[in-house]
Amino acid sequence: MKVYLLNTVTENEEPAKIARIQKKEIPLKKNGWNFNWKELYKIEGAVLYKISTNQSPSKVEGVLMLTLFNDEMVFMNNIELAPHNIGMKKVYDYVAGSLLAFACQQSFELGRGSYQGFLSFDSKTELIELYQNKYGATWAMGHKMYFDPVAGKKLMKAYLGTNK
Repeated sequence: MKVYLLNTVTENEEPAKIARIQKKEIPLKKNGWNFNWKELYKIEGAVLYKISTNQSPSKVEGVLMLTLFNDEMVFMNNIELAPHNIGMKKVYDYVAGSLLAFACQQSFELGRGSYQGFLSFDSKTELIELYQNKYGATWAMGHKMYFDPVAGKKLMKAYLGTNK
C-alpha cells in the first residue's frame, strides 16, 4: 500500500502512512477537532487509525474509526480531517480519500460473506453529494451510504496504489 498526501503549499506528494492510533496520539477537541476521539477510543470493538506523513509521523493529519458489525460488515463510524486540512487553506489534500480507500481495503480483508468489499456508513446531510460525486459512494436512504466493491477498488487504486 502506497499512501501519499498532497502538500498544497509545495504541490508535492509526500509519502504517508495509515496505522492504528496510539492512546498518546489521540487528537483533542480543545485543539479544534470536532469529535471526542478520547471517548471514541474507549468503545469496545472500535479501531481507530491515523494518517500522518512519513516526515512527521507524530502529527495526525486525519483519523478514522471502524467497527465490524455482526462479525461480517465493516462500518465506518467516524472520519475526520485535522483542522488544518479543512477548507481552502488546508495543508494536505488526499487525506479523506486515503482514509476512505483504507476503510474500503479493510472491508475486503475483514468483511465476510455478502458483505465482503462493502463499507457502510452514515453521512452528514451536507456531505452526501460529496461522497457520491467525488468518492463514488452510493446513497441508500436517509443518511445511510455505502461503498460497493467496485467503488472501493477504484478508491484503493486512486489513493493507495492497489489493484485488489
